[in-house]
Amino acid sequence: MFMCCHPELSLQDQLALALKVIGGFSVNKIARAFVVKPKAMEQRITRAKKKAGTVVVRLETPTLKERTARVDAVCVMAYLLFNEGYSATGGDAHIRSELCEEAIRLVRLLLTLFPSQAEVMGLLALCLFQHSRRDARLGDDNSLIPLDLQDRSLWNRQEIAEGRVLLEKALRHGRAGPYQIQAAIAAVHCAADRAENTDWGEIEKLYEVLEQIQPSPVVSLNRAVALSKVKDARAGLDHLETLSQSLANYLYFHTTRASLLNEAGFPVEAIAAYKQALLLSPTGQEADHIREQIDRCTRA
Repeated sequence: MFMCCHPELSLQDQLALALKVIGGFSVNKIARAFVVKPKAMEQRITRAKKKAGTVVVRLETPTLKERTARVDAVCVMAYLLFNEGYSATGGDAHIRSELCEEAIRLVRLLLTLFPSQAEVMGLLALCLFQHSRRDARLGDDNSLIPLDLQDRSLWNRQEIAEGRVLLEKALRHGRAGPYQIQAAIAAVHCAADRAENTDWGEIEKLYEVLEQIQPSPVVSLNRAVALSKVKDARAGLDHLETLSQSLANYLYFHTTRASLLNEAGFPVEAIAAYKQALLLSPTGQEADHIREQIDRCTRA
């Protein structure tokens, strides 16, 4: 992974190439991870391969100084690998625990190389918090269970405790980066014994900070959800308005918008948004969940 992060390749090309060559991901999966169209990603990977071909004789094990310069890119690779396991981009299996566990193993190795890197600690804490919920995310019939309906007694408390220790250690460095903030958001969820006790005000503030230091449409999408919890569904929808173009091909934009539309009293519009989500290659379990929501909106 460090070798793929050659400075003569752009960061986007490094990540795309590594996911394709090392991770073995399909172009469609990589495109979804980057929220771009598959055709654009295919062209990017082709260009990256050609560029890598010109520097292949220099693709050797990087020195410690070179690894230090490339650690951020390797963190992104590991997190994208984790996300593919946490929420698969296609196929029948929504959760691929083996990918999550491999990503966690790699981040642990990364932390042995860089034991004082706060962001690596934050990344490991984030992965542990998210992975701790795996046993509660699917029902006995393999259906998806939303976060607010999960049996929290099934969450892995040992992993949550380890994540808290790592996050607290990272934050003591006084340089809170994106992974630490995302880990802090996950920690707030893990701290709530019941969904109704979740501190959504704190989560919304953390997303606001994340929007400032690492702005992205997906971060704004998540903040919209938090705003809907702190205020109301209309506040969330207002925050989503500017994202319709940048996230037009992003499944979770349409499912989030649909959920907020239904909550705001617009079931017909919600059905249309859910149907748009069905066109974006959800996993089998996601598709079943979306159809269930359509049925609920129809009955409403």
